[in-house]
Amino acid sequence: QVQLAESGGGLAQAGGSLTLSCAASGSIFRINTMGWYRQAPGNERELVATIISDGRTNYADSVKDRFTISRDDDKNTVSLQMNSLKPEDTAVYYCYLEAAQARGVILLDYWGEGTLVTVST
Repeated sequence: QVQLAESGGGLAQAGGSLTLSCAASGSIFRINTMGWYRQAPGNERELVATIISDGRTNYADSVKDRFTISRDDDKNTVSLQMNSLKPEDTAVYYCYLEAAQARGVILLDYWGEGTLVTVST
C-alpha cells in the first residue's frame, strides 16, 4: 500500500505565499509522475502542476509563473511553492502520485486526502 501525507495548507492573504509538501510512504518501487490537483467548491478537480521522473513539469495556465513544483526522489516527496496567491486559488489541494509497487507491476494512481488552502482578499 502507498500512503500520501500532505502538509502546508492554511490561510494566506492575497499576494502572499504558501508551500505545500507531500511525502509518499509504503511499498514503492518506482514513481513516475508526482503532482498537485485542486478542487474549489462547486468545481471539478483540476490539474495544478505535475512533474515526471525526468524533471519535466506541466502547469495549469492559471498558475504559470506563480507556482513552482519540485520533487525529491530520495525522500519520495513533492512540493508546491505558491507565490502571488489570489483568492481564486482557494481550494482543497490534493497530492497525486503515479507509482509502481514492484518491478513489472503497472503504474497506479494514488491520492492524498487533501489540504485546504484559503486565500483572503
